[in-house]
Amino acid sequence: MRVFPVYAPKLIVKHARIFLTGVIWVKDLGRIEFDKGRFLLPRKSLPKVKQAILELNELIESQNSEMQTA
Repeated sequence: MRVFPVYAPKLIVKHARIFLTGVIWVKDLGRIEFDKGRFLLPRKSLPKVKQAILELNELIESQNSEMQTA
């Protein structure tokens, strides 16, 4: 488990893309799981956690599309 003391989307996405499966902990968001390089939405979560996960997944998708076009 990697601990992020601040919400840094680019660093979090980089970690998820390298390790593909695992768990991270982000201050003020809590525990977030990822599998196959994508962040998983928990069944029950706070709106700010849901928004952060959606933002992280969008960032992953944009990086994937950039790599495919390059």
